[in-house]
Amino acid sequence: MARVFLSRELPFAAIDRLRAAHDVDVWEGSLPPTPQQLRDCAAGAHGLLTMLTDRVDADLLDAAPQLRAIANFAVGSDNIDLDETARRGIPVGVTPDVLTGATADLTFALILAAARRLPEAERNVRTGGWLTWEPAGFLGLELEGATIAIVGAGRIGQAVARRARGFGMRVIEVRSKDPLAPALREADVVSLHTPLTAKTRHLIDEQALRQMKPTAILVNTARGGVVDHDALGRALHAGTIAAAALDVTDPEPLPASDPLLSAPNLIVLPHIGSATHIARERMAELAVQNLLAGLAGEPLPHPAR
Repeated sequence: MARVFLSRELPFAAIDRLRAAHDVDVWEGSLPPTPQQLRDCAAGAHGLLTMLTDRVDADLLDAAPQLRAIANFAVGSDNIDLDETARRGIPVGVTPDVLTGATADLTFALILAAARRLPEAERNVRTGGWLTWEPAGFLGLELEGATIAIVGAGRIGQAVARRARGFGMRVIEVRSKDPLAPALREADVVSLHTPLTAKTRHLIDEQALRQMKPTAILVNTARGGVVDHDALGRALHAGTIAAAALDVTDPEPLPASDPLLSAPNLIVLPHIGSATHIARERMAELAVQNLLAGLAGEPLPHPAR
């Protein structure tokens, strides 16, 4: 029986299967462990179940010499040094596919909210600003006939494209080898679905924002680092683009004093793209499958790539 450390409490049925097979310790704090706390808790562990908030690097791996498998409770693995884990022969698993629909749904919710200026209109009601029906009040973007650029046409990007076509939108799919600028110039909505890599960090920078229409909306449900937040704040203040809607930020969470939060026409959510009962249950199931296989010396069914 191996020792497994979970960096957050996961109230899902799959964790009971893990407890039945191995000794499981769980971080009890309401916030993620600090790097030092994570190293201390991982010492002596054979398996780790980590969140995207946990940095798995050489220092942590040095502190956990008995580690045999890591399961990341996320579709991505940018919080893990995959070169270092590969060098040490430690397999890493992720949770692909199962959060595709949930994240695509949230992406489209953000598109609709930004396009129809829902947060602004709702605040207007609550603050007593709504005095009468206005013929030119809260005019926004109509999606039918509008163009959406899907930047990163993987599983989630494809799911968003299907929803967009259902709304009668014209879809431009931008893959990793495609030029970005032509799509930015045409799009009424730019929706980001790329992994965070050295190549995609700050993919949307000041130059990219200047290439967008002044009426365009930027939506990011991928990773916060794909967007240069300083450039985005300046663009929103200057009216370079019409609006932005973010489910991910860099860092997470944004401090309340972060200048970006003062920008107009901005929606920011607390990284809830996969936050449905079904998606999180399935993520837990895949993470447990990865750990059980890795601790048994078997290939992980859902390895990080």
